[in-house]
Amino acid sequence: MNTSQLVHVYVPPTGGLPPSPGKLPDLLVVVLHGRGDSPAGFAWMPKVLDLKRVGYLMLQAPDRMYDGFSWYDLPPKQDAGVLRSRARISATLDELAGQGMPAERIVLFGFSQGCLMAVDVGLRYPKPLAGVCGVSGYVMWPEKAAAEATPHARTLPWLITAGREDPVIPFATTEAHVAALKAAGIPVDWRGYHKDHTIDPERELVDLRAWLAARAEAVAGR
Repeated sequence: MNTSQLVHVYVPPTGGLPPSPGKLPDLLVVVLHGRGDSPAGFAWMPKVLDLKRVGYLMLQAPDRMYDGFSWYDLPPKQDAGVLRSRARISATLDELAGQGMPAERIVLFGFSQGCLMAVDVGLRYPKPLAGVCGVSGYVMWPEKAAAEATPHARTLPWLITAGREDPVIPFATTEAHVAALKAAGIPVDWRGYHKDHTIDPERELVDLRAWLAARAEAVAGR
C-alpha cells in the first residue's frame, strides 16, 4: 500500500505470521498524526492493538512544524491548509482503490489535527468508508461540514473521543461540534474520558481497539 500524495509508512498485517508479499489486509487503517508529530509517533499502534489482518498506512502531513509536521497552519490561518490536506488525503484514498483496497475496507483514524482531517474527509469523501475514528480534535466549520456530508457519511460507523481535562482543545468545543454532526444525522459514537491531550492507555485504548476490531470483523464478513 502506498501513495504518491504524501510521505508515508506502511505496516502490513502479520496475523502472527511473516507478512505475505502482495497480500492485502482485510482492513486498512489510514493514520493521521497530530500537529508537530509524524508517523513515528504512532509506530506503537500495530503492536499494541495487535489486530490480525489489519494493516496501517501512516501518512505524514505536508508542512514542517517544530520537530515534526502539520496538516494546516495555526488559527486563524488554517483554511487553505485544511482544503489542501483534504484534497491530498482524498487523492490517497483514490490511489489505494487503484491498488485493490477500496474505501469500504479503509478506516480513517486521526489524533488532534489528524482527527480534524479524518472527520473532514470522512464527511465529504464520495465513496463509503469502513469507518472514521477521531481522537482529541474538533470539527472544522461544523455547520458547513454537516451540510456538505455525503449520504454515505450518514450510514458509516463513527467514533469520536475527547479528554475532559484537555488543555489544548476544550472538551466543550468538541462536544458542541459532535452535537452539530449528530443533529445533522451523522451517527457519531461520542465518548469522553478523564485524560488530557493524549490517548488514555487504559479505558480509551481498550475502546479504540474494540471499535477497530468490530470494523475489521464487519469487513471480513462481507
